Amino acid sequence: MLDALGALEAGEQGIVFVCDGERRVLGTLTDGDLRRALIGGAPLDGCVLPDVMHREFVAVPPTADRAHVLDLMLARKVEQIPIVDAKGRLVGLHTMREIIGSAPRPNRAVIMAGGKGTRLRPYTEHVPKPMVRVAGRPMLERLVLHLVGHGIRNIYLSVNYLSNVVEDHFGDGSNFGCTITYLREERPLGSGGALSLVPKDLPDPLLVLNGDLVTQINVGRFIDFHTCGRYAATMGLHAHAVELPYGVAEVSGSNLTGLREKPTERFMVNAGLYVLSPEVLHYARGDEEYRITDLFRACLDKGLPVGAYFIEDDWMDVGRPVDLERANGQ
Repeated sequence: MLDALGALEAGEQGIVFVCDGERRVLGTLTDGDLRRALIGGAPLDGCVLPDVMHREFVAVPPTADRAHVLDLMLARKVEQIPIVDAKGRLVGLHTMREIIGSAPRPNRAVIMAGGKGTRLRPYTEHVPKPMVRVAGRPMLERLVLHLVGHGIRNIYLSVNYLSNVVEDHFGDGSNFGCTITYLREERPLGSGGALSLVPKDLPDPLLVLNGDLVTQINVGRFIDFHTCGRYAATMGLHAHAVELPYGVAEVSGSNLTGLREKPTERFMVNAGLYVLSPEVLHYARGDEEYRITDLFRACLDKGLPVGAYFIEDDWMDVGRPVDLERANGQ
């Protein structure tokens, strides 16, 4: 018992593990377990086996992702989950503090979740496109948990098509470590029109995301890039390669000057992620369908500084059935 108390104090995680000589986990001990045992009369020089420690405990493999671990924590009402390998050996620890993420950021985020997703039919006949599942989890849930993991705790969800599916799933956001406010479009407003429903007095830059993305973008780095550059608006860009299936001829007048055999052209495409300074939100119009790219054009037309942030992290737009199959590893 005394050894366990010493390990608990040194680890500062509220939990310790009883392992054999090969680091295979035999059981877990929390500060509450030890406290209750001592109150019950257990001696400090007594053994933690088998009455005090928990032999039945939840653990995950090293491959478990953040969303799965958070689900287990919420379902089992625990704040620590050990990571064990195939032989049951302790290799790490997930904590609620680590899963929820770093210190909260003041920035808010808007996720566009109101589209019908006509290109993804029949998957979107009964659920809105952002609620289509990738690897067993709605894309929108992945985005929400990703934002929470980077310290963003106030999230707006723009909803229209089958909005009840989204609202029933997320509620007020408390089960996902955040506060969710719904921007309810009475009619489709487009990718930029929903911004007309966002409060105009925000004190910090606003992060905006399409709801059909699967990405591991470093959100904090994206926002900091925008802030340090003093941009009015910043667009996230991702490299996209297109391989032409034909040989390309280079011509000058009537002369053939060269040939390129099935070349690959590379473009920087709009990745559906943006950071907006609060002062540009008044450009967004809610009286007609308005695209967010129209807001960027308005900034450019007025000579405002507009940033281009190149996303090197994992990123995928899931807008077509073929994209969905690729995202699911098919």
